[in-house]
Amino acid sequence: MVGRGAMTNSIQELAGSKLLLVTGSNTTETHPVISLRMKKAVKNGAKLIVVDPRKIELTKWADKYIQIRIGTDIPFYNAVSNYIIQNDLYDKEYVETRTRNFEEIKNHLTLYTPEYSAKICGIDPEDIIYTAKEYAKASPKSAICYTVGITEHSCGSYNVQSLANLAMLCGNFGSENAGVNPLRGQNNVQGVSDSGSLPTDFPGYQKVEAPGMVEKFEKIWDAELPRKRGMTKITAMDKMNSGDVKFLFVMGENTIVSDPNANHAIHALNNLDFFVVQDIFMTQTAKMADLVLPASSFAEANGTFVNTERRVQRVRPAVETPGNAKTDVDIILGFYEAMGKKHKITEPDEIWKEMASTSPLFKGINYKRIEEEGGIQWPCPDENHPGTPYLHKDQMESGETGIFSPVDHIEPAEPTDKEFPFVLSTGRRRSTYHTGTQTGKARGFDEIISEELVEINPFDAKNLSIKEKDLIKIESRRGSVTAKAKITDKSPEGAVFMSFAFPDKTRTNDLTSDAVDFITETPEYKACAVRISIANK
Repeated sequence: MVGRGAMTNSIQELAGSKLLLVTGSNTTETHPVISLRMKKAVKNGAKLIVVDPRKIELTKWADKYIQIRIGTDIPFYNAVSNYIIQNDLYDKEYVETRTRNFEEIKNHLTLYTPEYSAKICGIDPEDIIYTAKEYAKASPKSAICYTVGITEHSCGSYNVQSLANLAMLCGNFGSENAGVNPLRGQNNVQGVSDSGSLPTDFPGYQKVEAPGMVEKFEKIWDAELPRKRGMTKITAMDKMNSGDVKFLFVMGENTIVSDPNANHAIHALNNLDFFVVQDIFMTQTAKMADLVLPASSFAEANGTFVNTERRVQRVRPAVETPGNAKTDVDIILGFYEAMGKKHKITEPDEIWKEMASTSPLFKGINYKRIEEEGGIQWPCPDENHPGTPYLHKDQMESGETGIFSPVDHIEPAEPTDKEFPFVLSTGRRRSTYHTGTQTGKARGFDEIISEELVEINPFDAKNLSIKEKDLIKIESRRGSVTAKAKITDKSPEGAVFMSFAFPDKTRTNDLTSDAVDFITETPEYKACAVRISIANK
């Protein structure tokens, strides 16, 4: 429905939106270039509504900042949709011609009045009413942007569906300057998904279980393939712990730092018979490996990257691969040769040609066109097609009508209690990206922030007699860490925020829970119960 994890619309379109609804996204820090488009939209007269538990920098630009309680996105957006329906603000023609299950969603949402949901969210009912009126008024040029603040919950899939329901109500799928736009978190993560790295998909999101799909790729690749989908990483880690998975090959990921409940991940890796890591640095995870393959960085890559707006772009080496490191392509092709099945394809452009030939989404994209046009957005079904700036223009990409899906509020998997009264959310900061594998080696970043800080609300800090830069202990049911306090109203009362960019000193994911989304198995990084105390007392 929302573009296979990619933006339904384009980055540049945001500047022309009439309303931007930004939710669960610290855009200025995690997507600073995209945030510039948002600021431009505001300068052009667009309204900006920010819905987030944290008082992020983007709130300074907002017409309305709504600080909902952590984990209450569904009741908020259900109430917005309900108000729009009850007050006849929805796009009737669009709903009638482009969607189904409207009566079902209408009846389902009657419980979620502004008053009912406001109590759950910890806000004023007027905040919900304001959002509903402004979103409907600006449609069909209302754009929703979100990131992991929406998806990294045990009900993350339902969170996204509540946003999709709202967008369909007001006809914001298939319109320029609109849509539902997940902002992908890392370079080329979209391209990795596109190329078939998901356990459910072949390249171009062609499902393993679709009739004839396995046979199609067996013929292309001249190999026998499994008849059923693979397992997610979360399932694989559990199977390592049980001894059912004995070999693991990790490419460019610092698993024991980025995974939830890090001690669980360490135990899983220690239980393997053989463990291989392919990376550009000797990460904390690589140090555990039986074999480390030195790989190339983005600046040494030759091929294509795909960004969050589905744009396929050319990349070329800026520097040579150092020492005995090899490019990712050379390493993978080396496996083919070592296994006695040398691949007939050896160059990145040939690899792209093969992928494009197997998938309707990419069929019309080739290196020559990318060079001439500066990147092309999929779907692009033939070489005369210009690419697709926004999805679902005349009909949904599936060829069917959009489906309203009723979803209900689900509390975080690990609620607070007397023993663990605070909620911990984890995330990224602008200057200390992700696990610190790269930014941790750049001395300039040390001048900005050199160690992990626990962001805590002034009210909570006062109650606990915590002062700025006090060393505090944060404990969950899985582990404990220490870090210095950063007293700030960015964090709401009863909640603290940490990144996981300083694993050698503060391994934040020792704290996070094993809870995952019941559909995608995305970990619930945004909510786990912790307690806080001054470390030296």
